[in-house]
Order: sequence, then structure tokens, then C-alpha cells
Amino acid sequence: MITLSSINELEATQEALKKMKKAYPALFRKWLDMVFLTRALQFKYHYLGCLIMNEDPGQYTPGFVHESVLNLYKNELQKLKDDQDFHIIQSIFSQFKDSGYAQISLLAMGMDPESLIGPSHIK
Repeated sequence: MITLSSINELEATQEALKKMKKAYPALFRKWLDMVFLTRALQFKYHYLGCLIMNEDPGQYTPGFVHESVLNLYKNELQKLKDDQDFHIIQSIFSQFKDSGYAQISLLAMGMDPESLIGPSHIK
């Protein structure tokens, strides 16, 4: 998914993530663990975002991994979804969807909004 992010959108997204991290530190940590797992498995961040938002990931579904690895990934994601405050993450993804699921994930990992300005092909 190609997204064009403005600095204002990205800064607002970053601010929402900071508030979430402060108000729900355990939830933020669980989600960040999923972001890093996504990175380690070389899956697309958009795939994670689609699963979080209960959307069809379509072309972003990894096709190069064994089914058991996908099942493990989805089981770990289910642990996050089972958190009583999971709706907070969905709210942020929904509110800042125009920023892009990948950019939301990258901001959570600590990237600066300025480095994410403009068109992006990160998935």
C-alpha cells in the first residue's frame, strides 16, 4: 500500500502512541513485541495492521513461510487481541489509518516522523 504522509499526520500519530505508551504500558509492550516479531519474520507491517483491524490482508499475507510459522504468529497476535484494552490499539490504527499501518508501526519502534514523510512503499 502506497501512502503519502504529512508531517502533521505523523506527529499526531506519534503523540497518540506516546499517550498510549504512558497510559497502557503493558499493552504497548505487547503490541511492540508483535511489531518486532513482524520485523524479525520479515512480514509486512501492513499485514500486521490488517490482522489487528480484522481486515483481509490479501496480497500482504506472507506466502514464503510454512503454515506452522503463520499459526505461531497468529497465536501470538491472539494473545494481544485477548488483552482487555486491545480496543485502544484498534482505535489508534483506525484514527490514523491515513498515516499507514507501516508508519504507525515504525513510529512505535521509535522512528522520527521526519524520516517517514512523503510517499512510502514500506509495507
